[in-house]
Amino acid sequence: MKQILNIAFVSVICCLNSYAQQGTEVYLASLDRSNDSLKIGTPINISNNEGYDNQPSFFSDDKILFASTRNNQTDIALYDINDKTTIWLSNTPNGSEYSPLKILGRDAISAVRLDEDGLQRLYEYDLKTGDSKVLLPDLKVGYHVWFSSDIIVCTVLIENRMDLVVYNLKENTHYTAHKNVGRSLHKIPKSNLISYISKAKINNGTWTIKSLNPITKDASDILNVFSKIEDVTWSPDGTILFSDKSRIAKYQPQIDNKISTLHEFHPTELEMLAISRLSISPNGKYLSFVTKDAPDKIVQKQVETFNARDLEAFASCYSEDVVVKNFSQDTISIGREQLKDGYEAFYKKTPSIEVKVSSRIVIGSTVIDQEFVTIGDKQKQQVAIYETDGLIKTMTFIRDKKTTFDPEVIVQKQLEAYNNRDIDGFLATYSKQAKIYRYSGELQSDGSDAMRSDYVDFFNSSPDLHCEIVNRIVIGNIVIDEESITANGKIFKGVAIYEVENNEIVKVTFVN
Repeated sequence: MKQILNIAFVSVICCLNSYAQQGTEVYLASLDRSNDSLKIGTPINISNNEGYDNQPSFFSDDKILFASTRNNQTDIALYDINDKTTIWLSNTPNGSEYSPLKILGRDAISAVRLDEDGLQRLYEYDLKTGDSKVLLPDLKVGYHVWFSSDIIVCTVLIENRMDLVVYNLKENTHYTAHKNVGRSLHKIPKSNLISYISKAKINNGTWTIKSLNPITKDASDILNVFSKIEDVTWSPDGTILFSDKSRIAKYQPQIDNKISTLHEFHPTELEMLAISRLSISPNGKYLSFVTKDAPDKIVQKQVETFNARDLEAFASCYSEDVVVKNFSQDTISIGREQLKDGYEAFYKKTPSIEVKVSSRIVIGSTVIDQEFVTIGDKQKQQVAIYETDGLIKTMTFIRDKKTTFDPEVIVQKQLEAYNNRDIDGFLATYSKQAKIYRYSGELQSDGSDAMRSDYVDFFNSSPDLHCEIVNRIVIGNIVIDEESITANGKIFKGVAIYEVENNEIVKVTFVN
């Protein structure tokens, strides 16, 4: 997190096990079908819990099972929609449960248990006695669905993939129905079929939603979907819902000829627009789903745990393959192990340190913090840019440095020319060799002549063009602007990072 740590990171073999699970929350929304249309109500957070809350499934029309973190392990929780209360159904020593489901026709649930020794099996839990037992002793089950009270369809971990296996408990037999499948398994309403996502043949970047009759073994294609879509569910009328970032889309086989958007969530509705793990109540009145923690939540957690010198909690905020670098592409370290080892050494030789965030910009899944770091009686400024995906996956530092000019002056001048659509005045603020990049490092424009070609058409076609600065951070020779741009009646949000040399803008990096 802190650029103070521009020290040599030494690789060390270190295991963080499940401590660094992504922070997620379970949400519930109403489903209203009227006039042949389906509408999603305002979602509410029903887990509201620090850490991992995931894999919701309906126990009944008004009760939801999900996996939830407590005491550094994951147990099974049950939420009552009517009472708005949650109770715990498991408290397994030395093990965590995932993917809970009601067992058909019984007052019992099934769940995948991952023990501390690494053993992963599917268990049954009797709700009356609290007893549990292994259901499939020889299979490493990832996900499952009950076809009947005796037949389980599940994904089994094989090497680096999951295979679809049908297991008959009564006859103690099983067979592999499909190799390389996704995690989303569901019974198809009003049929003797289950659905799954095949990843076996990716054509033009697509996977295939397929159906399977576990008895006859007949399989059929239902719909091709983009290969990033992992989660689907079925409404009682046979409509497929699936999530794609902030969007929930729908498709009804035999009726629809294309996929359409059911609902697009906005930041006012959800903290984080990354929807997954869809589940619909048996009566079709409720939809439950999961979102990752908001980007600023995980960033704030790592600030607080850094100040508390809680190394384990701090490291748990980062992905296993986190990349730490100086702006823009100077890599410092790769991997959580190196990061943790470096901070451990830093803490040992730094008895007093505190970080305060003076300004924060959040744009999509990226967080930009202006930070003041106090070590003993010394203070310095830095900027940290965090790319997140539930956890922090990249962390980039911009260090303060002395300049003989104020970079804000020329950046403000180009903003005024931009708003006046004055192409000559706008380009006069840039170096002849100015370059424009995406934050990913992709070069968008090279030189002022290329910029002129790009911006002349844009200025001419946007009579209402206006850029408003929402937030500005100045550090060394760099100006970071959070911008709200109006063009042709639409409003766009973005961040521009301007690098200034000799009173000219030499480089701009856009974060969208």
